[in-house]
Amino acid sequence: MKGLLGRKLGMAQVFDENGVVTPVTIIEAGPCYVTQLKTEDSDGYTAVQIGFSEVKEKRLSKGQQGHLGLLKKGKGHKKGHNIPALRYLREFRTKDVAEHTVGQTLTVEQFEIGERIDVSGKTKGKGFAGVVKRYGFGGGIKTHGQSDRWRAPGSIGGTSGTARVFKGKRMPGRMGNDSHTAQNLEVMRVDAERNLLAVKGSIPGAKGSLVVIQKAAKG
Repeated sequence: MKGLLGRKLGMAQVFDENGVVTPVTIIEAGPCYVTQLKTEDSDGYTAVQIGFSEVKEKRLSKGQQGHLGLLKKGKGHKKGHNIPALRYLREFRTKDVAEHTVGQTLTVEQFEIGERIDVSGKTKGKGFAGVVKRYGFGGGIKTHGQSDRWRAPGSIGGTSGTARVFKGKRMPGRMGNDSHTAQNLEVMRVDAERNLLAVKGSIPGAKGSLVVIQKAAKG
């Protein structure tokens, strides 16, 4: 299982030995902690659950604290795992969970320069948007006395025949804040001391947003 959770820090640029500049995105990747191992016997499938971003314990519910083994009493207490209070938890499917243990720390050292990865996140939310901004419509004509229909979508269907609006019709609505995956991104730099990863190009999300890093599915 090759995967990490991280936080998008922003964009920068790197230069190679020939002076060619490459735009990169800097990600604070890990450290992550293995919080649960799921098996066929207990859950019906095999997966590794990891956590990221330490927070104060009081910011977590009792159920979350019990799951991480932070409660001093009760069934949720896990001795010797040393898992801190974590804000984010995500699962990674894998065929074999035997090579992982609860409490194990995962870092950026599992990735190498030149390796291909997929980075998933939520895109920036734009709020309610019209069809010109949302889909790139050209708008209406600018002549013949038309003054208030320049950015309107125009006709959305006939009153006879179908007499309805087809599902999926491109119309004004909420834009952004959708899950998106940037695939086959090249790892340009790995800084294990500062838990930083530099990947070529852009990734979805705003600065400070959560991202999921995995080995490229098509690489």
